[in-house]
Amino acid sequence: MISNINYVKEVLGELKAKKKFGQNFLIDSNVVDKIAKGACDPECLTIEIGPGLGALSEMLLKYSKAVDAYEIDRDMYDILNRTIDNERFKVTLEDFLDTDLSKYENEEIRICSNLPYYVTTPILFKLFNSNLNISKITVMVQKEVADRFKAPVNSEDYNALSLIVQYLYNVKLEMNVPKGVFYPQPKVDSAVISFTPKIVRNFEYEKGLFEFIEKCFMKRRKTLNNNLRDFLDKETIEKIFSTLSLKESVRAQELTLDEFIKMYEVVNNGN
Repeated sequence: MISNINYVKEVLGELKAKKKFGQNFLIDSNVVDKIAKGACDPECLTIEIGPGLGALSEMLLKYSKAVDAYEIDRDMYDILNRTIDNERFKVTLEDFLDTDLSKYENEEIRICSNLPYYVTTPILFKLFNSNLNISKITVMVQKEVADRFKAPVNSEDYNALSLIVQYLYNVKLEMNVPKGVFYPQPKVDSAVISFTPKIVRNFEYEKGLFEFIEKCFMKRRKTLNNNLRDFLDKETIEKIFSTLSLKESVRAQELTLDEFIKMYEVVNNGN
């Protein structure tokens, strides 16, 4: 089994985990199996980003129709080709951010990955902005990142990212993962979080809504009124506050997703 500290050390040999790629290898088979079992569907192809030594890949194959993995590190790529001999497993030596996803347009897909911390948000938004049929995304991320995705209104972690993700997906914390199940051990704990689609996508509408939300949070310490003044005229701002019965002192982090949608509709209807 790949998720074993002795195996990991043996396979790595003289190699060292590369900090620039955020490499921390899972060494707890129970954790790996639980992640894969909850993430996969036996009728679906699973895409994995950054498989490393293949601990998660091994379990994804157990629960998926097939696994397509994308690995940026040549050393890990070579190890995977030696150690996972399965016709349902394909690993590509490529930065996932450069991958053309159009090849998957006619297939239902699951995503499952232990994401490198340094590219978590770019990778997720590449997936979020695609028009693929992705029925579920399950990723392990830094715990503080997971907290932002799930953050409730008026909390410290609640921001534009929270709203955008929660507009598109039902977000669920699957499990917390302590740093002790990795080798080498990272400095922070992780969390497994899943995203399941909750709307029929309208990319043109979303683009405008998300830009509006981001502008409302541009200066977090300022009131909503002050942020709106940077891009809206006085009449439109007054209409927003009147329609939603907002206090002059309200800040963006105090407003719900439904209130942001209503504000955006006021702006659009006024044009």
